[in-house]
Amino acid sequence: MKQKACKRCNRIFEEEKCPGCGSTEFTDSFKGRVMVINPEKSEIANKLKLKDKGAFAVKTR
Repeated sequence: MKQKACKRCNRIFEEEKCPGCGSTEFTDSFKGRVMVINPEKSEIANKLKLKDKGAFAVKTR
């Protein structure tokens, strides 16, 4: 199954709706990928305002 990115929270997933925010608005066209393992200590997660663990797209279209 092809990966897609949520247009609301940028989470990358394969299900029918986003496991992070529950949205069904997604795109399979996204750029970049950030893996957040420890959001409290990650400078990149802080800069991108990510508060959860997981894979996120840097930019969605």
